[in-house]
Amino acid sequence: MIDFRIEPELQARLDWMATFVREECEPLDLLFTSHGAPYDVRNEKSRRLLKPLQEKVKAQGLWACHLGPELGGPGHGQLTLALMNEVLGRSRWAPTVFGTAAPDTGNAEILAMYGTAAQKARYLQPLMNGEIVSSFSMTEPQAGADPKEFTCRACRDGDEWVIDGFKWFTSNARYAAFLIVMAVTNPENPPHTRMSMLIVPTDTPGIEFIRHVATMGDGHGDEDGIHAYIHYHEVRVPLDAMLGSPGEGFKVAQSRLGGGRIHHAMRTVGQCQRAIDMMLERAVSRRTQGKLLADHQFVQGMIADSIVELEQFRLLVLKTAWIIDNEPHGAARTHIAMCKVQLAKVYHDIAQRAVHLHGSLGVSLETPLATMWMGAPTLAIADGPTEVHKVQIAKAYLKKAKPAAGLFPSEHFPTRRAALGLGPTGKSDS
Repeated sequence: MIDFRIEPELQARLDWMATFVREECEPLDLLFTSHGAPYDVRNEKSRRLLKPLQEKVKAQGLWACHLGPELGGPGHGQLTLALMNEVLGRSRWAPTVFGTAAPDTGNAEILAMYGTAAQKARYLQPLMNGEIVSSFSMTEPQAGADPKEFTCRACRDGDEWVIDGFKWFTSNARYAAFLIVMAVTNPENPPHTRMSMLIVPTDTPGIEFIRHVATMGDGHGDEDGIHAYIHYHEVRVPLDAMLGSPGEGFKVAQSRLGGGRIHHAMRTVGQCQRAIDMMLERAVSRRTQGKLLADHQFVQGMIADSIVELEQFRLLVLKTAWIIDNEPHGAARTHIAMCKVQLAKVYHDIAQRAVHLHGSLGVSLETPLATMWMGAPTLAIADGPTEVHKVQIAKAYLKKAKPAAGLFPSEHFPTRRAALGLGPTGKSDS
């Protein structure tokens, strides 16, 4: 049975979140505008404002909803989390206020799943408390996100792992207390069992931040970039710094990406809805050629296309979340890839229409729209390029496909008529 109703209790919580995000989180977006601001735990001014908001969220039982009760979260399923993340997506600061900011959510999940008691005490608990932030160091300058091309290695030397190599685009590393590093430890293994995950405190000797890369929408100052280009030069960590077993790095990475991609997709729904809300307001506020924008059919078409595309994407994300909640582990893999493929396209198209409808104001930095539009290309490459996920989807369906039994396709009319004993014109031969 398909039921699209939301239980009244959950709807009440979503309504509270929506009001709180609008009234309490969005003002932080205006006060602290840089991409890295929500992660800068050393900014005393922003933390003074942030901490009371986080306490209000905790009082509502909405803190770190992605984790189970044993780790301080309420243990909601992915479908509920998807609906919640749609609300949080409207504000850059909201995920931090609610204890669900990436990459900390994914890092917390793998620490919860693979971490030892000592690792959880040292890293997970302060991460859960919002006292520190973390970073995920996987992609490399020559390889991007393709693990088959990774060269950063960790070799065992006595009771230590020694890490050597380069990592690229390690987001938020300049603010992080620790990094989770994917390094090749078993080079003789098949590609997906060559790597391991290691926890590396950022103050470990040998970590060299070559630069912090800025992206579209950032400034050009030294303090603006938040994506680190890192050289790990003979970085030594103890053997117990590993998450999971040697060679399980790809497995660990995949376990953090699935749910994270769904949350990211639903936050994108929230951003797109905000853009549509702005389009609707603009259409009934602004006049041109003697009538409201809302009365022009081109404008109506832009609005209708945006609403339909977003509704389709939203339903895809919710279905994917439902599969994660109700089907065996891994069953949602193809649908997760579908979400990733559509995410960037829907976001780009809706943001572009909203920018266009606002004219010169849309391309200015006086509304959120220009920043939204500039973020669209990043969504197409984050968590792996869109093309990789398209290939995954196609292969999944091609595995189920069967070749035609004869010379012609199975839907070939003459062949089907012949099988039914019919002549070429469809009449019976008898």
